[in-house]
Amino acid sequence: MINADDPMQWQTDKLSALRLGRRLVTEVSSSGQGRRAFVDIRPIRADADHVASREGWVRPDRDRTFKVEHWDYDADQLDGFDYDVGAALVRAATVTGEAELAAILQAWDLLPGQFRHPWDTDDPR
Repeated sequence: MINADDPMQWQTDKLSALRLGRRLVTEVSSSGQGRRAFVDIRPIRADADHVASREGWVRPDRDRTFKVEHWDYDADQLDGFDYDVGAALVRAATVTGEAELAAILQAWDLLPGQFRHPWDTDDPR
């Protein structure tokens, strides 16, 4: 059951994206002027995902492992191929399952509602 009043509750489309192995992104405060920062949640593909892909389908997984990374970029580099020039990895974590993902987001003061599909952000990756 979805509880719309719970700030740690994922919207259905975003939760489905994560379970299907798709990345989500949010922009966060940067380290200073001329910088932009993003946190992305990247599901790590398992062997079963590769098999499913070869068979032409996408495998949902509630217990997926996620890589959560906070990157800080030179704002002038975001639009090109060299977005990583001057970029700094602020912090990273690898978690398994939705409960651990919720815990790391809470520890980093992030809410599920902040995250968007990558195409709806300026994240360069």
